[in-house]
Amino acid sequence: MSSVDEVIFKLSKAFNRVFNDFKGMYLFGTFLDGKMHEGEDIELAAIFEIEDKSKREQIWPIIGKIETEMDVCIDLYPYTEESFKQDEEIYDEVMEEGIFYNEKGIKQE
Repeated sequence: MSSVDEVIFKLSKAFNRVFNDFKGMYLFGTFLDGKMHEGEDIELAAIFEIEDKSKREQIWPIIGKIETEMDVCIDLYPYTEESFKQDEEIYDEVMEEGIFYNEKGIKQE
């Protein structure tokens, strides 16, 4: 099984190839301890300048491919900075304990 960092790195690389407005993503939830958890989803909030239906339609096949390749389950929430702040439940949890990875997939301490 792949590490969370590897999964995020690979996702970031794929998003950068397809989108020119990807800003990075937050890891939150069960996987914050850096270990793999069988049967749990890797929870991510991805930040884009523009988030719309056509972007979501492009995101899901990328996620599906990486899930298959790396044998993981990914639960990804695409947001703009604005929509992210408006989703208080997730935003508060992420701001409290989430880890940010920049657009290159590198963990920001």
